Amino acid sequence: MDCLFCKIVSAQIPANVIHKDALVTAFRDINPQAPTHILIVPNEHIGGAADLTPAHTPTLAALFAAASQLAAAKGLSGYRLVINQGAEAGQSVFHLHLHLLGGRRFAWPPG
Repeated sequence: MDCLFCKIVSAQIPANVIHKDALVTAFRDINPQAPTHILIVPNEHIGGAADLTPAHTPTLAALFAAASQLAAAKGLSGYRLVINQGAEAGQSVFHLHLHLLGGRRFAWPPG
C-alpha cells in the first residue's frame, strides 16, 4: 500500500512518534497549526470517517483515549479534536486521522 500514514505506522518512514499501542499511533504534525498539533492514526488502514463501520468501535475509542492521555500529558486544559472527511474538508492523507490541537485559543466557527 502506498499510504504515508501506513508507512509511518510500520516505521518505513521516520516520524516523531510520541505514542504507539496495539490500535493507534500518534506523532507530531510536520506542519503544525497550533503549539501542540499531534496526529493520531489507526494502525489499520481506514481511508476516512466515511469508511467506518461498527467493527471499528474499539479503534475509535482508542483514538479518543490516546487524545485524552496526550492532552493531559501536555497539560492542556482545553484542546480541539478534528477529523476531516474528504478533500473538500481538507483531508490530504486518505488514512483516517484525528488532529489534537492545543496551546492557543481557537476561534469559532473554524475554517
